[in-house]
Amino acid sequence: MLQPTKLSPHGPTFSRLVWGVMTWGVWGKNYSTQEMLRLIEYGVERGITTFDHADIYGHYTTEAEFGQALKGRSGLRQKMQLVTKCGIKLVTPNRPQYKFHGYDTSREHIRWSVEQSLKNLQTDYLDLLLIHRPSPLMHPDDIAEEMGQLMKEGKVRHFGASNFTPAQFQMLRSRIPLVTNQVEASLLHLDPFLDGTFDQLLEHAVKPMVWSPLGGGKMFTEQEDERVLRIRKVAMEIAETRNGAMIDQILLAWLLMHPSGMLPVLGTGRTERMESAIKALHIQLTRDEWFMLWTASMGEEVP
Repeated sequence: MLQPTKLSPHGPTFSRLVWGVMTWGVWGKNYSTQEMLRLIEYGVERGITTFDHADIYGHYTTEAEFGQALKGRSGLRQKMQLVTKCGIKLVTPNRPQYKFHGYDTSREHIRWSVEQSLKNLQTDYLDLLLIHRPSPLMHPDDIAEEMGQLMKEGKVRHFGASNFTPAQFQMLRSRIPLVTNQVEASLLHLDPFLDGTFDQLLEHAVKPMVWSPLGGGKMFTEQEDERVLRIRKVAMEIAETRNGAMIDQILLAWLLMHPSGMLPVLGTGRTERMESAIKALHIQLTRDEWFMLWTASMGEEVP
């Protein structure tokens, strides 16, 4: 069983590894209700109790498919945490009222999105709601007031951001407590290490959630990219010293070593990949090994 972790001093307790379900539906594996249920039960049994959604996944269908798998299983729901996101408007037949791809962080849209997600997921509350992308038109007072009301009603227990810059995060945090910023980070995407994102979260004792922690699969599919080849070479050398560890485990161990205490969101639909990720929690890199991988990614030594 995995040891759970608190996202922030007053935030929720989540599993250290988060299962992202974006590809469980029509955007990927197209799992049946029973297949989804088996994955959910497997995750809960192994201590992977936090499941990451967004309303747009599967063109607004994956939440409902996941909810159908949970239908009538209140005991299972009580053992897990559901995260979802709102704010992106996709043009799709499933939302005929949306005429243009854009963002909407208005009070009305946030409430409507939450009500739809609750209905689709067949639950009375969301453990965490994230604004999926920062909108140039977002008003922090409007967002804070609506989120405060939703939390008062018990429909949303905690609130956070996704893909926010440090300045955007601070702007919204000045109005309402935020328990995480879910951002992209991996050895192929170092921006949050360099632009102040992780520094800010460390300052406020807020743990980041990290999507695409393995570089969106590029580390295993790109055969000619020089940066990928450098990272893989170093990761393989380190793995050989760790009793048969796999490259993906070394890449995850690299992220997990960061003092921010980040929670990787793993988008796989395969239990064997989750088993591998669990083992990564027990791999401790040395500081030299961490910087060897950093250097491989940057293509040059640190100053």
